[in-house]
Amino acid sequence: MNISNPAKLSRGFESLFPPGVIAAELDEPGRVELLLPEEAAGLGRAVPERQQEFAAGRLCARRALAELGIVDFAVIALPDRQPRWPATIVGSIAHTAGLCAAVAGLRSRFAGLGVDTEIAGRVSTELSVRICVDAELAWIGSLPAVQRAPAAAIVFAAKEAFYKCQSPITGQWLGFKDLKIEPAGFDGALREGTVELFRIVPSRPIALTALMSTPLAGRYRFHREFVSAGVAIEA
Repeated sequence: MNISNPAKLSRGFESLFPPGVIAAELDEPGRVELLLPEEAAGLGRAVPERQQEFAAGRLCARRALAELGIVDFAVIALPDRQPRWPATIVGSIAHTAGLCAAVAGLRSRFAGLGVDTEIAGRVSTELSVRICVDAELAWIGSLPAVQRAPAAAIVFAAKEAFYKCQSPITGQWLGFKDLKIEPAGFDGALREGTVELFRIVPSRPIALTALMSTPLAGRYRFHREFVSAGVAIEA
């Protein structure tokens, strides 16, 4: 671990992706003073919590980039709020309360990467209705009450990861109801670190399917109080 960067490489997040993806994570507030000047310039009038969140994401991103041989690259936010990566790199950043992660890989190997992490027990019924299609709501509703929030968190994280992955490739805006997530391996047990698959089924035509010959899919895992998801589109 770089002494000036507290973010550490993460085998757990890497397990959500094919070989060749580098992941880093940070489970403490990001230190704003460690931002590069160009990164810090984008903070504006953000509240301290948002500044720390932004800093954590950039520290994770730069830790992953360093493993790929790119040092001190300023990962600024573009006008659409997506991170700017080096021209040879694709990547993604995720954060929630208590955890931040970033993944990066060579553009020659990956067309897109998306990662997201959510607190497994904090997806409310009201939020589920906003993010889930009818089939997902029916599945969640069929589970015992204690399992419903973690199941909804899988759907939330998976959709966010897919959106982050596909947006830089297609530029297409997608809503939560534009696709359905079909998780495998979830029987209500939150098995620490076990990686499971999920299918991504579009509810309407989306641009990415025209560019691919394989079904859309990703991976998810529960760890501590979190559920995280990853999607990779290989070049």
